[in-house]
Amino acid sequence: MATKKNWNKRTRAVHAGTRRSAYGEVSEALFLTQGFVYPTAEAAEARFEALGEDEFIYARYGNPTVRMFEDRMADMLGYADGFACTSGMAAVSGALMALSKAGDHVVSSRALFGSCLYVLEEILARFGVEITLVDGTDNSAWAAAIRPETTLVFLESISNPTLEIIDLAHVCKLAHGVGAKVIVDDVMATPIYSYAADCGADLAVVSTTKHVDGQGRMLGGLIAGSKELIRGPIEAYLKHTGGAMNPFTAWTHLKALETLDLRVRQQSRTAMAIAEALDGHPKLAAVRYPTHSAHPQHALARSQAETGGTVMTLEVKGGKEACFSFLNALELFTISNNFADAKSIVTHPATTTHQRLPQDQKDLLGISGGLVRLSAGLEDADDLIDDLRTALAAI
Repeated sequence: MATKKNWNKRTRAVHAGTRRSAYGEVSEALFLTQGFVYPTAEAAEARFEALGEDEFIYARYGNPTVRMFEDRMADMLGYADGFACTSGMAAVSGALMALSKAGDHVVSSRALFGSCLYVLEEILARFGVEITLVDGTDNSAWAAAIRPETTLVFLESISNPTLEIIDLAHVCKLAHGVGAKVIVDDVMATPIYSYAADCGADLAVVSTTKHVDGQGRMLGGLIAGSKELIRGPIEAYLKHTGGAMNPFTAWTHLKALETLDLRVRQQSRTAMAIAEALDGHPKLAAVRYPTHSAHPQHALARSQAETGGTVMTLEVKGGKEACFSFLNALELFTISNNFADAKSIVTHPATTTHQRLPQDQKDLLGISGGLVRLSAGLEDADDLIDDLRTALAAI
């Protein structure tokens, strides 16, 4: 298995965790099998008693192709191990459920993707877990909410869709001070610019549907952390509840990782170029990109990461009606609820991804009728900027 700790992230994305069969293939092998055979009954018994480093018994528990992907992603994110899941939400719910029980206290930022809020407020709360939601941008709010009986802290490193930035090192220090574990939904930060491990987060959760696949094909997710957590409660929960990634998805993800660094860096440069071009536009009330000076937390964002990722937001003046006119006038941008794709995408969160949130929660989070989430793709930045300006002129 290939691994070198002095490799840069781009090299790790191509080589880390590689396993070759007896045939010596260049491209990673696709082991499209759900089961494995044993030479004797005694060998089967021994494997079920204790798995060796590269031994497998059932694809729900592990598979050689999936394990390559898990090792490569964990290595890139700065963790010892990983568990690949069927989707990003399978990873989020799996991590939260595996580490929670009735009577526990969980503190979370309130600016979350709608499905994450559902898992916390509907599922965990239903089973007797106490949930406290805080303004994630307020360090004093975290200090007030995290108490001696707190067992788990959950947050998005960059919130979806409002792009709030959290002082992750500060939150980790507070949580670890009372013995609580920290789970970070790291999808907006991207695997290339992730800082969860550096700040001390115990687990980083990634929707690999986004930047890793990045081409509109496969759903996937990954939980990265210590071997103790991943091969302990995380694996135990997911292998018994059926959330494991299938081998074909893992294989396509492995191939996509070879270009991940190139894609994400270009998309991030494009997102910044769009923010710079549209900042101050008369039809816009605000332009938000984490490391752009117009973002109220740009100094914190810059202290934590090299760039702000591939997603930005626009606040169109005139609310929903003007916003829809703008969206419908776009030619290059695709209207979709996904992001981090090779194609540039725009989303109206208030009527799609966060539609079911009560209006008071939308108001509290800043999800207005004029808010647009914009995901920069791999098209030419000048063409995208021209498309946006033309559509704004059509309002």
